[in-house]
Amino acid sequence: MPLPLRTRLFGWLLPRIPGGTVAGASAERIAAMQARVIPDTPITRAVKGGVADGVRLTEDQVPGAGGLLRARIYRPVGHDGDLPVVVHFHGGGWVLRNLEVSDWLCSRVAKGAQVVVVSVDYRLAPQHPFPAAVEDAVAATGWIARHAANVGGDATRMAVMGDSAGANLAAVVALAARDAGGPELRLQILLYPPTDLTGASPSLTEDPDALILTPLGRDTFLSLYLGAADPADPRASPLLATDHTGLPPTLIQVGDRDPLRDDASRYAAALRAAGVEVRGTIYLDAVHGFLSFPGVVPAARQALWEIVNEVRRHLHPAGDLSPADGGSDGRAS
Repeated sequence: MPLPLRTRLFGWLLPRIPGGTVAGASAERIAAMQARVIPDTPITRAVKGGVADGVRLTEDQVPGAGGLLRARIYRPVGHDGDLPVVVHFHGGGWVLRNLEVSDWLCSRVAKGAQVVVVSVDYRLAPQHPFPAAVEDAVAATGWIARHAANVGGDATRMAVMGDSAGANLAAVVALAARDAGGPELRLQILLYPPTDLTGASPSLTEDPDALILTPLGRDTFLSLYLGAADPADPRASPLLATDHTGLPPTLIQVGDRDPLRDDASRYAAALRAAGVEVRGTIYLDAVHGFLSFPGVVPAARQALWEIVNEVRRHLHPAGDLSPADGGSDGRAS
């Protein structure tokens, strides 16, 4: 069954616009792509959405392993007191993107689930190869847990979330938090996560012309991120950790047209085998990264609804929610 026309058109157009692909790009070109901010226009908002109404957005900094990191904080308006905290890491192959790309997702999770979302930037490759991003993510999550009150958050009700490369980082943070004895996480939300960077998942090479994430594009990202590092290192490939017991309940989402679907399914199976509570969903007619462009992939709205409900279920005690704000509108704008 063919993908919706708007999804196919977007997938065809993306690699043809400036900053659409890193394959074959020079170091100078990659640096320019990293510095580029997507303009806020009616067209871009129609594709990637924007900040939800009823959410206050503030900018701050949090300490990473190598210095201060930019952070974007989303808090639902009209909710006093300490709210649960979701720490988010954006996608982009550990090489591209920034906090703005996650405005639609993070603001709607904040509003619908009545939580504070702290979206953390991290050092990007190739200037800062593995494990810089991992070390930043671990350090930032620990600092946010210790200083949650600074953003009106409750560190006893905390989750990590990430999409694509950010989901890889979120999974590694959950493993590190378990091994370090904290911070205690009640949920991890992994959106189309790359969990095995050794390339062992069959779906990675099934479609050489896959929209958004081609085999060439994936190989380029991994080369820039890992350099000479071992892709089997569990800090790069959380699926290859020797022990998955004791991890928090997990939501894993992936599209049926995503080359990373086997990575997602294999990680879900590994967690279940270790006794971890897992909810895994494969969305039909969804390509890689679909929650970053809700205006062109209809499945993004249903996926958002599932995320919001899982966050509410795990981070709010029974009866703790305001019925008036219980849902998320799912609109792209």
